[in-house]
Amino acid sequence: MKYPSNIKKNTKTHILYGNRGMDLENSINLANDYYANNDIAFIYKKPTPIGIVDTGYENNNYIIKKAYFKEPSTLDYNGLYKGKYIEFEAKETKNKTAFPLSNIHEHQIKHIRNILKHNGIVFLIIKINNNAYLLKGNDFLNYIDENSRKSIEFNFIKENGYIIKETFNGLNYLETVNNVYGGIL
Repeated sequence: MKYPSNIKKNTKTHILYGNRGMDLENSINLANDYYANNDIAFIYKKPTPIGIVDTGYENNNYIIKKAYFKEPSTLDYNGLYKGKYIEFEAKETKNKTAFPLSNIHEHQIKHIRNILKHNGIVFLIIKINNNAYLLKGNDFLNYIDENSRKSIEFNFIKENGYIIKETFNGLNYLETVNNVYGGIL
């Protein structure tokens, strides 16, 4: 595009995918800090297991130059709440009509089955259409076992998920956990 001063400006936008879900993750981390500081629950973000191959210094900082994933990670968060083990995956999508199942890997699905088998609380937090929903692990597994689709329709999430409120202390997902799992807590 040429502007009056005959300067050509590039109007292409570059889409960066690296920080997708960071708003959701930051909101969950803020809530987890609040829960821990108020002795409500202890739930932590799990680090991705990596093996370091090469390191160095750059601008007076120690940096990792080359690394690899040691093993597949399970779910994003785990911890204890009211004596119960909780584990969940947090995902965000810009898609307005469905949540792509390619965001959840086969080893994570197996892990969800194992947590349920041992009576843990496991769920997904899916942010779609500017709302965060809690989708119980059982409902998620039933959907993928009964459907051959490569995505979960938004209507299914809306009908079977539970909206999680955003507060000044972050995403208050434990209030939703209380409402959904109240009988077993």
